[in-house]
Amino acid sequence: MDIIRTPPRRTRRYWLATAGVVALASATLAVSRLESRPPSVERGTLMIDSVRRGTMLRQVRAPGTLVPEHVRFISALTAGRVEQLPIRPGARVTPSTELLELSNPDVQLEALTAQQQLAAAQAQLITNQAQLENEQLTARGQLATAIADSANAARRSATADALDRKGFAGRMEVDSAHERMHEAAERVAAARQQVQVLTTSLGEQLAVQRQQVDRLKAIVEFQAQRVASMHVVAGDSGVLEELSLQLGQWVTPGTVLAKVAQPGKLKAVLKVPETQAKDVAAGQVVAVDTRNGVVPGRVTRIDPSVQNGTVNVEVGLEGQLPAGARADLSVDGTIEIERLDNVLYVGRPAFAQPDASVGLFKLDSRGTTAVRQTVTFGSASVTTIEVRGGLKAGDRVIISDMSAWDNANKVRIE
Repeated sequence: MDIIRTPPRRTRRYWLATAGVVALASATLAVSRLESRPPSVERGTLMIDSVRRGTMLRQVRAPGTLVPEHVRFISALTAGRVEQLPIRPGARVTPSTELLELSNPDVQLEALTAQQQLAAAQAQLITNQAQLENEQLTARGQLATAIADSANAARRSATADALDRKGFAGRMEVDSAHERMHEAAERVAAARQQVQVLTTSLGEQLAVQRQQVDRLKAIVEFQAQRVASMHVVAGDSGVLEELSLQLGQWVTPGTVLAKVAQPGKLKAVLKVPETQAKDVAAGQVVAVDTRNGVVPGRVTRIDPSVQNGTVNVEVGLEGQLPAGARADLSVDGTIEIERLDNVLYVGRPAFAQPDASVGLFKLDSRGTTAVRQTVTFGSASVTTIEVRGGLKAGDRVIISDMSAWDNANKVRIE
């Protein structure tokens, strides 16, 4: 017996298909509206700081070294070969301590030549003085003779005049007596002038020769100093810091042979970056860390020029130096620029610059989520920076490097 089957109703299928499509669309819409899950960051890798209100110290930190306040450089006055090195660096010296000995035969020969020239000039001075004095004596003798002859001629002229008045002398004899008297008088005048000229010439010639002798004496003294300078002495009390010469080495004039410093008087020379040196001024307080203690000090001098992107700042140390402090010791200095009262400030984030705006991740009240927020900064210090906008006192922000999450506006802290 055949059984007649009723075909299935299509309406039910349509309803099921429609319901599935609607459910799928609703799920897709819901998923699209869901916020993407933010990336997570381990709390242990983060540096978190709170915004505070109060007094912020603006500081500049720079590396440097300790250098002696008083240093004496000993230079070579003459060329020479190193013959002796009686002491080495590190030894204490006095002004008369001999550091090394040089030798140079040419210098000694020049000194002997200068002495020979001086002796010859002195002998010539004595000879010329004796000769001029003899000439002067001869002229004076001639003057005396002329005076005597003039007196005799005057007497003969007077006798001739007396005889002429009595008629015992002729006119020719009288005139001849008068002429001899006038001639004798002119010889006296010439002899006087000659004596005067010789006297003046004697003084001038001797003065010129004495000046020549004095010049040669100065040359001899200079040459003697050159010879003596080959025995190089410290010239000051302190510690011999540098003496890098070797036996047999040849040095030229002007070469720095050694350096003597007073170890008890040290100062710090800090290399401040040129971008931060504009705020440094003389008299500012400095803390110098010698890695064996912190010594207070003050800025005493600022180098006017920039060298390799830094400015040298000299700091006078005011406290007791710790044990082990010595010249050329590496130190770190922190210079206090100014105090900003009643300002918002926070620990300086990575890559934060003064008078700029950056995005920082601000933590929520539970500390499990951080949202990026634009923050405006003001004056900056070594470890802190002024907050001028975007945050308030008590807010907590991430100040460590978050450049790996530049594309995220929110992070989860686990």
